[in-house]
Amino acid sequence: MKEQFEEAGYEVTLEYAQDDITTQVSQVENMITKGVKVLVIAAIDNQSLTDALSKANDAGITIIAYDRLILNSEFVSYYATFDNFGVGVLMGQGIVDGLDLENETGPFNLELFAGSPDDSNSGFFFGGAMSILQPYINSGKLVVASGQTEFSQVATLRWDGTVAQSRMEDIITSTYSGGATVDAVLAPYDGLSIGIISALRSNGYGLETTDTPMPYITGQDAELASVQAIINGYQSSTVFNDTRTLAGVAVSMADAIIEGEDVVINDTETYDNGELVVPSFLLIPVFVDSSNWEEALITTGYWSLDDFDVPAN
Repeated sequence: MKEQFEEAGYEVTLEYAQDDITTQVSQVENMITKGVKVLVIAAIDNQSLTDALSKANDAGITIIAYDRLILNSEFVSYYATFDNFGVGVLMGQGIVDGLDLENETGPFNLELFAGSPDDSNSGFFFGGAMSILQPYINSGKLVVASGQTEFSQVATLRWDGTVAQSRMEDIITSTYSGGATVDAVLAPYDGLSIGIISALRSNGYGLETTDTPMPYITGQDAELASVQAIINGYQSSTVFNDTRTLAGVAVSMADAIIEGEDVVINDTETYDNGELVVPSFLLIPVFVDSSNWEEALITTGYWSLDDFDVPAN
């Protein structure tokens, strides 16, 4: 995004808060003091910037929420993001297709993971996935054997993969030690997926020395480790959100604001932040699995084939 802004002729201040809320609030306040024209914010915590955004509004600064919706502020003017509910739908449909639930009788054992509760995207990912999976749970074709089905039970603070790994270990020990196996895992982020895969493999899943196959495991972000896991057959799918395109949307929004032109949006109904429905531009995510990872990620130049260890045919 910085590169694209600079190519358009703008001076850019780019700060990373390293996942520390206090640091991010301080960074935003410093930018306000410097007199920036537009603030593009990927919020660590969706409710900690309320006072800072009020100060920005008083200073005539326009706010664009980037990737994560900022809640409880009337001063969020625009939101640039992917269709986060749609991301969850792709994950849920991946499980349905992977297990062939339309034709198989089941039941299949499913375990659920969600993202960080302080990230507004987490609810959309989970809600989208459950809109697809819940009917199969209701019919008994999918069974959440652990009984952990509520968002509050399955959320993973700070999207921490080690927390997900530990929770998966606990679920296997408490629920599957009698011989039952996990058939699918809903994981909304590749960092969680890798932790979940580690827990499963340490318990005999997907090993040549056992006959217990890996479950269908979802993910998101097309991170290197997870794409390699898809190539190796450990992870089943991921959802690719091309950050280059998202950056371009934010740059176009800011440019239109500064030039006094109409900001292009395509959604005025979905993202209510508690104070207003934020005008948004939603990009379409891409479902990626073993059948299309090269087309989606290599041909587009997002990753290089040299980044991966691909077995010879």
